[in-house]
Amino acid sequence: MKTEFYIVKEIAPLSTTSTVKEAQQLFNQLTYTHFPVVKDSIYLGCVSETDIRCFEVDKSLDFYQYALEGFYTREDANWLDILELFAQNDSNIMPVLDQNNAFLGFYELNDIMSMFNETPFLSEPGNILVVEKGTKDYSFSEVAQIIESNNAKILGLFISSFSDDRVQVTVKINDTDLNNIVQTFRRYSYEIVSKHSEDSFLENLKERSKYLEKYLNI
Repeated sequence: MKTEFYIVKEIAPLSTTSTVKEAQQLFNQLTYTHFPVVKDSIYLGCVSETDIRCFEVDKSLDFYQYALEGFYTREDANWLDILELFAQNDSNIMPVLDQNNAFLGFYELNDIMSMFNETPFLSEPGNILVVEKGTKDYSFSEVAQIIESNNAKILGLFISSFSDDRVQVTVKINDTDLNNIVQTFRRYSYEIVSKHSEDSFLENLKERSKYLEKYLNI
């Protein structure tokens, strides 16, 4: 996926000679959390909307260079790396620099997210399975082996929750009968976090619970 096609170049960055009032007016017009600031075409960092509301309106941004946040990405960066930068910096824009550190424009979060929507994990039909196990006991290779040994194909998987002692893995599997896969995970001591109508183990538990309740009420 070529991320450079999504670089926004039509909106000029702010300059250190821009006033705080001009920057506030820009934020009023746009829905960005941050906006890039340059000096003599050199990228200095991003000013946040939160900060700009606290500055004195008659002063220039040059006075507030200390508050600029210096995050950026490269034009040839992988879209997943870019998405990680968005999350790390709590921003919905990401300035783009070339290899010579020249400012090229910026990415918008929605555009990069749309690339995720095009991956098989979201675009292909399938079933989502969330399993949990001890952090020291799980492995991606074991998760993959359990699924593929049941003649299913993995469309994507990632760690969706992580702590010192437990880890959750979210897997998307092509349309198939989940019951055998679920039971195999249980045999390997995985807890099934997601709920599935095909889960015969849970259905059997429900039936036994109803039978026991009926027996106790006799």
